Amino acid sequence: MDFIDQVKQFSKRVDSLKDAVATEEATKTSLIMPFFSMLGYDIFNPQEFVPEYTADVGIKKGEKVDYAIIMNAEPVILIECKSASENLEKHDSQLFRYFGTTSAKFAILTNGIIYRFYTDLEDANRMDETPFLEVNMLDVKDNQVPELKKFCKSVFDIDTIFDTASRLKYANEFRGILNAQLDSPSDDFVRLFLQDVYAGPKTQAVIEKFRPIVKKSLNDFISEMLNEKLKTALGSSELSLPAEQQKDHDMENTEDAPVVKKPAIVTTEEELEAYFIVKNMLSDIVSHTDITYKDTESYINILYKGNTRKWICRLRLTDNQKTLIIPDESKKDIKYPMQDIYDLNNYKEQLSEVLNRYL
Repeated sequence: MDFIDQVKQFSKRVDSLKDAVATEEATKTSLIMPFFSMLGYDIFNPQEFVPEYTADVGIKKGEKVDYAIIMNAEPVILIECKSASENLEKHDSQLFRYFGTTSAKFAILTNGIIYRFYTDLEDANRMDETPFLEVNMLDVKDNQVPELKKFCKSVFDIDTIFDTASRLKYANEFRGILNAQLDSPSDDFVRLFLQDVYAGPKTQAVIEKFRPIVKKSLNDFISEMLNEKLKTALGSSELSLPAEQQKDHDMENTEDAPVVKKPAIVTTEEELEAYFIVKNMLSDIVSHTDITYKDTESYINILYKGNTRKWICRLRLTDNQKTLIIPDESKKDIKYPMQDIYDLNNYKEQLSEVLNRYL
């Protein structure tokens, strides 16, 4: 079973049990320990998964964190647990105290439903106040699965996760800022847009006048972009006839034509995110509207102006393997294995070279 399927299956388990676990101990046994078992850890081996791990804090001796994951005889992940019914807000201070007293590089605060992942990006050996990753097991996003998989025992690598943590932390903060601006654009944000479209003085009255226009424009743009992606994803389907004509058409063809079930092509969030990475990477060469994509069952094809003969790259993105395919001058495939889609940033030169052949 692929990891993404394990996560989906575990999500159903959490949903079915969350209302039945009333205590912290029940949460640990029913939800938290099975979660780390899913990640490949031997939860019954005290040399690998240590309950009540001692983390002495200053003059306080015998302070214990709920669990510690041990590798090479050293703690690498500290885990602080709360009951499924508890809100995690303001519970990170205890974990904060433990973090600096051990060699662990990562800390997890969880109530068995939400998992918050912390490290020390801002100050060495001092846990950050905000998590770099937060996963709600009742609503796991597709793009979170690869990040969660990095914590699996079989692939766990401190340096890889730490590098990823920095990107995730700031990406989350940028999303938060963007979300706030979409809801209520600040004065500075409105001025940024006025610079190129309004020649007059940017007085407070002008800013107030344009604030709702900027808000509506941005939200409309995002809606149109999402609609465009949906249309593209459905582009391989036949254009639908009006309802009555469709009914007659179906009746006419029911007896004569064999029923052919078309394979479902689903464009995942990870594929869309990869597409936007490539799109933004090449926007200094051509207009961003010239970079399009066409999805297939086995890969997503990124194209120049929708022309399948002018493909820039192909991406095979499965749970177990990420592969970037770039055509050489003879249109022969050159394959590059990737750890995750953010490795695409390492291939800007090669992708730009391909695009320039079509100009």
